[in-house]
Amino acid sequence: IKTLERIFAWRKEVPELTIRSTFIVGFPGETEEDFQYLLEWLEEAKLDRVGCFRYEAVNGAAANKLPNAVPKEISERRWHQLMATQKKISERRLSQRVGQKIDVIVDSVRSKNIVARSKGDAPEIDGKVFLPPGINLSPGDISTVQVERSGEYDLWAVPIQNQP
Repeated sequence: IKTLERIFAWRKEVPELTIRSTFIVGFPGETEEDFQYLLEWLEEAKLDRVGCFRYEAVNGAAANKLPNAVPKEISERRWHQLMATQKKISERRLSQRVGQKIDVIVDSVRSKNIVARSKGDAPEIDGKVFLPPGINLSPGDISTVQVERSGEYDLWAVPIQNQP
């Protein structure tokens, strides 16, 4: 609960804050109750970006000696369930950005669109902000854009002002 209180306080202070975390499912000893608690926590925390790995025994790892190994098929199901839960959270969070002005940095210019990202997006990992083609922008340029629509992980926007 203390972590949730911090997240709520941070968001109150900095509404545009992007919060990310990474989780492991299927760690030895993880119960179905533990996993359900994690899903409920995710729903309440509403993290913006989440990564998730399935636990795998690694040569020499101390965790290999822990009791109650979780079968791979259960780890796989939990991974899919967590990612589906986060996809819905991400889609809801991004829908709140529609109509907002945000600053983006251009990553690439393609014939069909310009690919950019906001300050909360890690390159090659997170979602993208797509801009229409034919705008005088180059990779590395920062532009203020208005978000027109959102998806599960991405935004579509149009420039308000260019600052090449």
